[in-house]
Amino acid sequence: MKIQSSPSIRRMPTYLHRLFNLRASGQEWVSSAELAEYMNIPHIMVRKDIAVAGLSGKRHQGFKVNGLIDAILRFVGWNKSTSATLVGAGSLGTALLGFRDFQSYNFRIETVFDADPRKVGHEIHGYEVFDIAEIGTRLRQSPPKVGVICVPAASAQAIADTLVSLGIKYIWNFANICLQVPEDVIVQREVIAGGLAVLFAKIRKNESGEPITED
Repeated sequence: MKIQSSPSIRRMPTYLHRLFNLRASGQEWVSSAELAEYMNIPHIMVRKDIAVAGLSGKRHQGFKVNGLIDAILRFVGWNKSTSATLVGAGSLGTALLGFRDFQSYNFRIETVFDADPRKVGHEIHGYEVFDIAEIGTRLRQSPPKVGVICVPAASAQAIADTLVSLGIKYIWNFANICLQVPEDVIVQREVIAGGLAVLFAKIRKNESGEPITED
């Protein structure tokens, strides 16, 4: 499946972060120029992103902060609650469990599983860690919408197979492996080294005097 305007989608959380802060400070209106300055991107790019979200502003006033927040939440799909289970409570999984902004995005991690007996039965950031052997028993009757995989690459495919067998159709994969799943299952793979590669490409361009452009 091809998702249109992927760079725009990736910028939406940053817009929301700024808009949430503006709302908390009592600001009711925001201009695209103000957002462009905050994001350090061209003014026209902000206007295109907001248009993709389906909102038009008022001349000389810009956009209502609350209206823009609502439009972005609807566009991304964060206007309704989405349940998830996380498998792998290691360093990365623990970091995700501690990421409180998920609450703002209506992304609700309900269960956490791990194979390490030193973690099972303990809490991490308020989440109880269950034995991975119990995943079928705990999730089969009411599987969450999303499965988050934070296990080593060697274990990721087996975990994905288990999640799919439980009826989970959406997987957020942080393992460094291309998962093999049925056609009706959607996988979003996050490659941390990919971001590092982009950074180093920018370093190389900057040090050679080439212009750096954002998508």
